Amino acid sequence: MTIKSEGLRKTLKIVIPAVLIPAVLILGLTVSDTKKAAFLIIAMLLLAGVLFVAGFEQRKTGTRRLILVAVFVALSVAGRFLPLFKPVTALTIIAGIYLGKEAGFLCGSLSAVISNFYYGQGPWTPFQMVAWGLAGFLAGILADPLKRSRVFLLLFGALSGCFFSLVMDVWTVTWAASVFDWDAYLAAFLTALPFTIMYSVSNVVFLLLIAKPFGEKLERVRIKYGI
Repeated sequence: MTIKSEGLRKTLKIVIPAVLIPAVLILGLTVSDTKKAAFLIIAMLLLAGVLFVAGFEQRKTGTRRLILVAVFVALSVAGRFLPLFKPVTALTIIAGIYLGKEAGFLCGSLSAVISNFYYGQGPWTPFQMVAWGLAGFLAGILADPLKRSRVFLLLFGALSGCFFSLVMDVWTVTWAASVFDWDAYLAAFLTALPFTIMYSVSNVVFLLLIAKPFGEKLERVRIKYGI
C-alpha cells in the first residue's frame, strides 16, 4: 500500500497525530467495557498503520522500513517479559530516531497490542499504545539532537518513562472515579512514583546499553538500502 498524493500524505501526517489519535484517546476515557475497547484498539492500529504509510513515498523503501519495525516490535514484546527493567520504550525511541517518527509510533503501538495478548487487552490498551507510540514519534522529531547528544538521549528516555506513567494515570483515575479529578490524579501519581522512577531508570539503562550499537547498525542499513 502506498499513498501517491503528496498533499494527502502531508495532511495525514498532521491530522492523524494532532486530531484523530487524541480523539480516539478521549473516547477511550468513556469506555470501561473490554469488548467496546476492542473497537478503539482497532481504530488506533489503523491510524498507526496509515500514519506509517503516509511517512514514505516509495513502496520498496516502506517495505524495508516495515521489516525493521517488525524486528523492533518483536524485541520489544520479548523484552516486556523481563522482570522489573523492560526495554520497550528504549527500543521504540531508537526506532523513532533511525526509522522515522511514523515508524516510532507504529513500533510503540504494536508493542503494546501484541504483548497485551499475554498481559490482557482492555480499555487501558489504547492509552499504552499512545504513550509508547508518542515516545517513538517525538524521538523521530528530535532525531538529530538525540543522535548528537547522549546526555539529551538519556534525559529523553527518563522523561519518556515519566510521560508513560502520566498518561496511564489519566486512564486509571478516570476508570476508578468515572470522571477525571486532579486530586485523585495527584494521588495516583504519587502512588505510582516508585514504579515511574524504576521505569525511567530502566529506559536510561537500556539506552546506555543498546542505543549506540543499534544506531550504528541502523545507520549502515539506511545508507545501504536508502531507507
